[in-house]
Amino acid sequence: MTAHTLLPTAATPTWMPSAETPVTGPQIVQAINLVKVYGEGDTAVKALDNVSAIFGAGSFTAIMGPSGSGKSTLMHCLAGLDKVTSGRVIVAGTELTTLNDRKLTMLRRDQIGFVFQQFNLLPTLTAKQNILLPLDLAGRKADPAQLEAVVSSLDLGGRLKHLPSQLSGGQQQRVAVARALISKPQVIFADEPTGALDSHNSQQLLNYLRRCTDQLKQTIIMVTHDPNAAAYADRALILSDGRIVGDLNQPNADLVLTALRGLGA
Repeated sequence: MTAHTLLPTAATPTWMPSAETPVTGPQIVQAINLVKVYGEGDTAVKALDNVSAIFGAGSFTAIMGPSGSGKSTLMHCLAGLDKVTSGRVIVAGTELTTLNDRKLTMLRRDQIGFVFQQFNLLPTLTAKQNILLPLDLAGRKADPAQLEAVVSSLDLGGRLKHLPSQLSGGQQQRVAVARALISKPQVIFADEPTGALDSHNSQQLLNYLRRCTDQLKQTIIMVTHDPNAAAYADRALILSDGRIVGDLNQPNADLVLTALRGLGA
């Protein structure tokens, strides 16, 4: 039994859990034969080509690949931010592809947290108000113990009254992470979360995401171009031309670099 699976680029994977990359425990996110096509006719681009994957609850997965490989499209489809052309996406037992817009919004609000490269904080709100925004929009009150735990763990206690413009890049990203965690989502999707951070703040953020998986048992699915960031994950999925061509268990930076270089990235 090997720890890593590299699929031939020309292959069309047939979905089934593999012995090389077992999913232990309950499944939280499933992608089944996903196809995503942008445009029509001669200008059509197939961003995802029959992609299937299972993500176990309490796991940390990095999604990687060359520019244009479909990694961000895959994450957006898994998170319900973009609709698939065909195939199925199941999150926490609910099939996203059958939901209307209202129910999809409710599922994203209650089950999913988002962390983006550009932070997406509202400039007129304080750090605390930005953190609590998802609960305010849902008409829910914050659990004081949860707020204190999240703020303390991210070392934001002295910054809650500050506006985003008064915070460093690393502090703004930690506020964005706190906002993603405040509603206790089952799944956190992170799209290049360290892309706007220096190496010190990147390491701090990745260590925190790692703790979210190890201690809070939250599922994290992270798109990244950085092999060092992928090394924090339990698993790295490698995409090329809209297909999964590599599935690395317990990846390290060298292993990821080797896989990417094999694709010419």
